[in-house]
Amino acid sequence: MDCASCVGKIQTALARLPGVSDVRASTITETLTATIDQTQISSATVEKRVAGLGYTLTRKLPPSLTSGPEHELLGRHDANAAHGCGDPGCDQDAQAPLTTAHQHDGVLAKQGHAHGENAGRPWWQASKGRLVLFTGAMLALAWMIKLSVPALAFWAFVGATLVGVAPVAQRAIAATRAGMPFTIEMLMSIAAAGALFIGAAEEGALVVFLFAVGEVLEGVAADRARAGIRALGELVPKTALVEENGIARDVPAASLAIGQTVLVRPGDRIPADGVILSGTSGIDESPVTGESFPSTKGAGDGVFAGSINREAALRVRVAKAAEDNTIARIIRLVEEAQEARAPTERFIDRFSRWYMPLIVGLALLVVLMPPLLFGGLWSTWVYRGLALLLIGCPCALVISVPASIASALSAGARRGLLMKGGAVIEAAAKTQIIAFDKTGTLTEGAPRVTDVAVYSGSEAEMLRLAAAVETGSNHPLAVAIVEWARTTGCRIQPADGVRAVPGQGVTGSLDGQEIFLGAPRFAEGGTTWPAGASERSAALEAEGKTVTALVVGGRLVGLIALRDEPRPDAKSALAALQDLGIRPIMLTGDNARTGAAIAGALGLEFRAEQMPDDKVAVIRALGVGGGVMMVGDGINDAPALAAASVGIAMGSGTDVALETADGALLRSHTYDVVEMIRLARAAMANIRQNIAVALGLKAVFLVTSVLGLTGLWIAILADTGATVIVTANALRLLGFFGSGGTSGGGDTAQPSEALEPAAA
Repeated sequence: MDCASCVGKIQTALARLPGVSDVRASTITETLTATIDQTQISSATVEKRVAGLGYTLTRKLPPSLTSGPEHELLGRHDANAAHGCGDPGCDQDAQAPLTTAHQHDGVLAKQGHAHGENAGRPWWQASKGRLVLFTGAMLALAWMIKLSVPALAFWAFVGATLVGVAPVAQRAIAATRAGMPFTIEMLMSIAAAGALFIGAAEEGALVVFLFAVGEVLEGVAADRARAGIRALGELVPKTALVEENGIARDVPAASLAIGQTVLVRPGDRIPADGVILSGTSGIDESPVTGESFPSTKGAGDGVFAGSINREAALRVRVAKAAEDNTIARIIRLVEEAQEARAPTERFIDRFSRWYMPLIVGLALLVVLMPPLLFGGLWSTWVYRGLALLLIGCPCALVISVPASIASALSAGARRGLLMKGGAVIEAAAKTQIIAFDKTGTLTEGAPRVTDVAVYSGSEAEMLRLAAAVETGSNHPLAVAIVEWARTTGCRIQPADGVRAVPGQGVTGSLDGQEIFLGAPRFAEGGTTWPAGASERSAALEAEGKTVTALVVGGRLVGLIALRDEPRPDAKSALAALQDLGIRPIMLTGDNARTGAAIAGALGLEFRAEQMPDDKVAVIRALGVGGGVMMVGDGINDAPALAAASVGIAMGSGTDVALETADGALLRSHTYDVVEMIRLARAAMANIRQNIAVALGLKAVFLVTSVLGLTGLWIAILADTGATVIVTANALRLLGFFGSGGTSGGGDTAQPSEALEPAAA
């Protein structure tokens, strides 16, 4: 299937059959699903109807039904289906459609991602490509005959015309029987027959050839759009090393079960989403998230299927089945996004429904009115009417929107920017305000040590004592202090008698010294505080930081300040958004002091102490003046994400994001919000360009065709040319994040180097 009109033909044809419902076809995956009532119709009838339209069906069995009598029956059906309709123009090699294939309870169920098995191969090996070569050869032979034996030239061109138009006419007749008389195939068939009728066989043969070339070009463009999705599917290795009882054995990666342990050697791709059990290595996650720098991960860290283990062997526990891993979910998201049509696309679709009959009616008037009313020559006006019929074909217009949407979705997916369809792209392009959650969105989502004030002894000694009482605790502040100690190379020795004092801090002893680490207000009682220590503590707290005091033997050793710091790229991202004319605002559940400190550092307005319901109210109030995007972690911000025009979740909440939000930023980079806005705007600019080209060329050539300035072959060349132009323009979006950073729609994307500070 090459374009949205293919989907429309199949869905319309099947929807008219009795007992068939829930018909869905996808251009990107070349799949068809439907529910049938077998008491009213057989699956063979459904398949015959689709085959008549020029598509070959390939059955797919669920894994549980790959043996036994039912499998044998369907296997025989496969062999028959491979013959298709016998139509030489039917692209049997595209493996387009039925992904189904077992009619369990009358349901044709899609299994997996059934991309054509011949996808990605050279165009001349497909049947449409072979038809172009054969038709071109016939046309060249006819021209040679015209030069050598002029008397036979007419019949040579008639033969070339009939050979090229026969498969097209068969599909036109099948579509008419299915209730769709106004198709491009029917227009082509009428034009070719009319050309032969008025003696313009040479132009008829050329028109048929150019139409076949246009179909091949559409197929090549569609395959380019699918290439990114196929590449995602190929990221996951086919086999995995499963470790059982100390022995590793090769198994299919698709068969991995949750809880199994896999061995991932250096240089191998990780076969499943999971958690590292042992080993530390640099993980290249760029195939999944687009992150350009490998991340060092060790025991307890999560990993994505398709990521590359760069340095050392890892033992990984499988956390998700093959059909639920990150790659599979991304693929499903992009597939589903094709069905979420943009408002512009829906308008174009409705427009084309009455546009086609209008063009046919106008062509009839051009043919009939001048000869009947003004005595014009029938041959002249039939010729002009046929030219108008061809130039009026809406192919370029119909493909202008979905081609751009598909390219934008593919480019975004490769960059870790996931958007659920054209409606999301269009809404994102119109965004005027972006509301950010604070924790985990504008900030890292975990506290870290920011300031240390030493009042007794050395910083190294203070560090050793503080880590001693926090070792073993899973409290975020304790984890941050211990991690801070480790990064400085401190040898951590756990304290004795460690005890948590609820609401105050923690106590313990080390080397005979009593240690207290906790809130300053609880540390001041009975403790000697140096001059200026209380003021320093208050100043740090005023900056939105959490301050802990270390007291050893009744004296203050020092103060440690911690804060959930802004992401490294947050400030540059917010500045870039403001440059785009977008107003950023932070919504946080934290207290006003903390909110003011973070917002002040980043330079944006904020609302603090916001409960989930409060965030929803703010989003709705902001949305009165224009489109509002909400960016959060996809979990506690779910109500606000749903209330916004566009809800985008950070990668830290990927599982929820892929199911509930309108999109996700897999890399969890704040700057990716900027990239998403720019991509959306570029896509909409690209769509406007495509519509202008499609309608502009038609307006010009409709006039010239009626005036007789352009003929049949110019008309079809203009139509094919418009289709090629809009498709090529849409494909430019695939390079939106290229090295130069230039979009396909006239906007300038941020150079990839802008993300390097964030990655570092």
